[in-house]
Amino acid sequence: MDVEIVLKLFVAAGLGLLVGLQREWTAPHVAGLRTFALITILGTVVGLLDPQSHGWLISAGLVAVAAMMIVGNVIKFADSEREPGLTTEAAGLVMYLVGVAIALDQMEMGVLVAGGTAVLLHWKKRLHRFVRGIGKEDIRAIIQLVLIGLVILPVLPDETYGPYDVLNPFEIWLIVVLIVGISLLGYIVTKFLGSKAGTLLSGILGGVISSTATTISYSRRAARMPESSQLAGVIIAIASTIVFIRVFVEVGIVAPDILSSVTPPLAAMMGLMALISAGMYFMHDREATQVPTDKHPSELKAAILFGLAYAAVLFIVAAVQENFDDEALYLVAALSGLTEMDAITLSAAQMVSQERIGVDTGWRMILIGFLSNLGFKFAAIALLGPRGLMLRMLAAFGIAFAGGIAIIFFWP
Repeated sequence: MDVEIVLKLFVAAGLGLLVGLQREWTAPHVAGLRTFALITILGTVVGLLDPQSHGWLISAGLVAVAAMMIVGNVIKFADSEREPGLTTEAAGLVMYLVGVAIALDQMEMGVLVAGGTAVLLHWKKRLHRFVRGIGKEDIRAIIQLVLIGLVILPVLPDETYGPYDVLNPFEIWLIVVLIVGISLLGYIVTKFLGSKAGTLLSGILGGVISSTATTISYSRRAARMPESSQLAGVIIAIASTIVFIRVFVEVGIVAPDILSSVTPPLAAMMGLMALISAGMYFMHDREATQVPTDKHPSELKAAILFGLAYAAVLFIVAAVQENFDDEALYLVAALSGLTEMDAITLSAAQMVSQERIGVDTGWRMILIGFLSNLGFKFAAIALLGPRGLMLRMLAAFGIAFAGGIAIIFFWP
């Protein structure tokens, strides 16, 4: 017998045993350890024989497995008060198709699906707790993300418009989906961690969601409770550091070809911010805290406003690049970065990727946007927070600003 066929049968048996072990371990089910192994092997055997039947044999095997699982379910629960579930039956059909995929030389896909199925089955209680923790507003936020990403995006035209040939409705809205998805993920994680989040994690999540919103929220909190000024400063500093992780993710998705070029100077700035944050973190008294979660990031109105802002920045950058020198681009970056860095980061990355501006100009625009954002945050702290917090952040942001200016002018 062909060694490759033997290998496929062994892999199918192993994956079937893996999923069957999980089903056998949790509770009595229609199918267990041996049954799942046999179902997966059946899929592989049928897949190997199918070329001669043009797909009919695979279809017949799928129907047979489904009928077997249904009959077994009916017999098992006929005299039981428990409600019959369909999870094991669905897993049986999935594993049959995993066996078919292995037979058709789709080994990677088969292993990935089988492993994901085992994990999904094992996480039953965790997933149920997750669902119970979701409220009406959270469901609404998720549905709005689906609307933004799966309903609106596909119908937008994928072609450029405007005098500078940079406004592509599909690409602009794709960026909106990216930003909303990142923010919604951070929001969901924050909601479920809640008061369990310590200072460090609060700063990280604050940076993922919105470092500017985190700064404003904790400035107001410190104004109400001046004794929390030290804590607020640490969280604001950490959130401002994590902004660069968000920048790297955005650049890596939008323009992966330039990521290695823009990373070194931005990573240097992130390193400086990390040192400042670490110093503040180890000097403050640890206490549990909670990241504000009162804003849903997938509001359609907010998404549309961000899309318009991003398109405006993209258009202005293209117009300035066409008619002025790089110094004018830096002014655009400073103005755009005042409240959030997403728009200037994404527009600069896209322009560099399209070779409309140089790499050095692109990362400097992003860094200038960051420094501008620090200035806006400090203004918010001075306006909303107590004097103690303002003095702490004046020192922290002052060092960061000086370091950023040095990187802009002296980076080789």
